Amino acid sequence: MSRAFVKEDDGSRPEQLPELPVSPHPNLVTARGLRLISETIARIETALAAGPDEAETARLRRDQRYWTLRHATARPTAPDPSDPAAQFGSRVTYLTEDGERRTLTITGEDEADPAAGRIAYTAPVARALIGATPGSTVTATIRGAPVDLEVTDIEVSPDD
Repeated sequence: MSRAFVKEDDGSRPEQLPELPVSPHPNLVTARGLRLISETIARIETALAAGPDEAETARLRRDQRYWTLRHATARPTAPDPSDPAAQFGSRVTYLTEDGERRTLTITGEDEADPAAGRIAYTAPVARALIGATPGSTVTATIRGAPVDLEVTDIEVSPDD
């Protein structure tokens, strides 16, 4: 084939960015999660108003599409204070098989931050804990292995 018919990239257009993947799961959010989504959209709009270069504009527009969709599909969900079981929005404390005490809050996917003790309701540990009550033991599959977790406390309260 002749090189005359091959379009070469001359660098004049920014690279096409792939869309951010959207979870197939329901977009459950805590009140905090919904607030964080709104704040993210506002930050993106402020950055776009500042007139960034083409590449940054493309990235911001892509992110704006993602967060606008997540906001539109958000299903605010609060824990039921009359239900003592672990549920979406609950703060759960448990003991690992090694006797290590851990506390985490079950949140929406976009709000999850494991390092800060917030895990998505779709995570294996959260799925194992949902429905558990203090004093019960649940088995979670972590890195392909079953692990027993003893639930010691559940706090059902409005989120942070």
